[in-house]
Amino acid sequence: MVRLILHRLISILPVLLIVSFAVFMLVALLPGDPAVALAGGPNATPEAIADIRAQLHLDDPVLLQYLNWLAGIIHLDLGTSILTGQTVSEGIAQRLPVTLGLTIAATIVSLVIGVPLGIISGLWPGRPADGIARFLASICLAIPSFWLAVMLVSTFSVQLHWLPPTGYVPFTQSVGGWTKSIALPALALGLGLSASLARQLSRALIDVMDSNYIRTAWAKGAGTRQVVVGHALKNAAIPAVTVLGVQIGYLIGGAVIVERIFAVPGLGDYMVQAVAGPDLPVIQGVVLVFVLFQLGMSLLVDITYGYLNPKVRVA
Repeated sequence: MVRLILHRLISILPVLLIVSFAVFMLVALLPGDPAVALAGGPNATPEAIADIRAQLHLDDPVLLQYLNWLAGIIHLDLGTSILTGQTVSEGIAQRLPVTLGLTIAATIVSLVIGVPLGIISGLWPGRPADGIARFLASICLAIPSFWLAVMLVSTFSVQLHWLPPTGYVPFTQSVGGWTKSIALPALALGLGLSASLARQLSRALIDVMDSNYIRTAWAKGAGTRQVVVGHALKNAAIPAVTVLGVQIGYLIGGAVIVERIFAVPGLGDYMVQAVAGPDLPVIQGVVLVFVLFQLGMSLLVDITYGYLNPKVRVA
């Protein structure tokens, strides 16, 4: 297992370099002179333009700019926000726990809903229970997260007055307050993931339940719980783990809209403010964090593969 982890870490390094260069070159996407755009457009003063060029080292060669930026990343220095003057590292450090908490809550929602639906559909294919599970999974998959967010606010906040429509309570301040403030955003993000998880788990479980070693377990007199949980579910979980790992990475991107709707002060809200600015150092820093999170989830999926399937460790 250690050899597998080291091999995956080494293989990620070239990807990190390529991705870091792509993120850095976001400055090239700005129309016209980046310094003019960042300083306020046509109304920018020459002094403001000069300050931006000096702050971002835009007069240096592109390769030198990238190397300086990369050296800053190694020392956890992502630059300074043009709008607020706060370092990007501090801004991300303040908001990253909020987004991670939302992502974890959404993942829990997807597991609580998706795993039972997938097991029901996989154990009784073609039966009414399978039809109901597939119908619910299709609905969860078809509903856009932003539309679902608005409907959740309308139902649970405006009409029923059960949960707050917007705002965020830190977990360290109040566990109950955090749960109430994160419930609706987590539902809006987690339902789509639960549908994908249920479908993958259902298909894999149907194939596994028809395998020879499962028939042998039935013939030896094993109970349903032992056969399903002890034998079938572990092998059926391999494709579901792939979907879960990839989709959790996408949750970070989906949080951009959902956090804005619910006024959750996470990385998504931080990103939207930076784009409206525009605030290039913040945009580069947040995008880089999103990419690193996605790569980290891919690494975690590979490690989980090695645990579930010993053949991966040998390979």
